[in-house]
Amino acid sequence: MGIYTYAFLRHSPEPLDLPTGISGSLHLITVNQICALVEPELEFEALQQNDSQLLQAVIAHDRVLQEVFQQVDILPLRFGTQFVSEKGLLQHLTSNYLTYLDKFAQLKGQAEYVLKFIPTDKDEPDISPEIKGKDYFLAKKQRYQSQLEQQNQRQKELDDVKAAIAQFYIDTLYESKDGVERIYLLADRTHEAALQGQIQQWQALCTHWSISLGNALPPYHFV
Repeated sequence: MGIYTYAFLRHSPEPLDLPTGISGSLHLITVNQICALVEPELEFEALQQNDSQLLQAVIAHDRVLQEVFQQVDILPLRFGTQFVSEKGLLQHLTSNYLTYLDKFAQLKGQAEYVLKFIPTDKDEPDISPEIKGKDYFLAKKQRYQSQLEQQNQRQKELDDVKAAIAQFYIDTLYESKDGVERIYLLADRTHEAALQGQIQQWQALCTHWSISLGNALPPYHFV
């Protein structure tokens, strides 16, 4: 049975309030200043035999990361991360010790935020069936041109706001899916109010988008 691992974190002089894991208690395995947050008794392979249990495990994994992240900086690991044994985990931490120290120095006090851009343009009305002949083709052409202008304007606004964001935040990632644009960025957790104010400015640049800001998250995309 492998040793299920949630995250790496720096050793804290203050005791952490460790939550319950997927099915049992959590422990810390430490090498100098780096700790691994593990659930050593979890039988992960058995969870994969039941879709409902697997879904609950995914939710629990994310909950653990969120609760620990409220107390200390972490390097979150993907759901399902296991090491063959505690010895293997210790060897991994020892071999990558300096790399993880450097990563913690880069991410100190940082959180991941997700900016979601949802299009607000209304669909063009359908062409009336009463329009015939040349008038129909003219109406169809005008409808297409209007749609194209909206798309071009929407893309220009998105490019402009990306450029504006890049002036303040170096670490950014972009994702486009199902018509929704997402921008992942790293920001100091203590500066969240300033980020909220910047979003209002960016929204003014984006009349064809609705911008929303997610909660502070562990740096999933930046580890």
